[in-house]
Amino acid sequence: MAYPLEDKGVLTVVMERFEKHRLPRIMGIKSLVEDGNTLSDSDVQFLGTVLNDTKQYAHFVSSHNEYQKLFSHVVSLYDDITMKALDNENKITKVSTSD
Repeated sequence: MAYPLEDKGVLTVVMERFEKHRLPRIMGIKSLVEDGNTLSDSDVQFLGTVLNDTKQYAHFVSSHNEYQKLFSHVVSLYDDITMKALDNENKITKVSTSD
């Protein structure tokens, strides 16, 4: 869903939702995969939603320098999480096929 982010009220709500709800969950997922766990279906769905929203905001961010660092951080977190989760999946698969 695209939001009219130029509207200060909408931007405030989007940022508040991200800071209070999405970022803590993203960091929790990151912690799980760093501990060697794999992603649940709900984690994958949540990360997909965050990535899709982030892509929708890319045009807005390109014209608002103050959000570029946050935008880059979210994309980097997504990449870190998915790469580590894939590594964890591969380790589990390797262990189960060697039994």
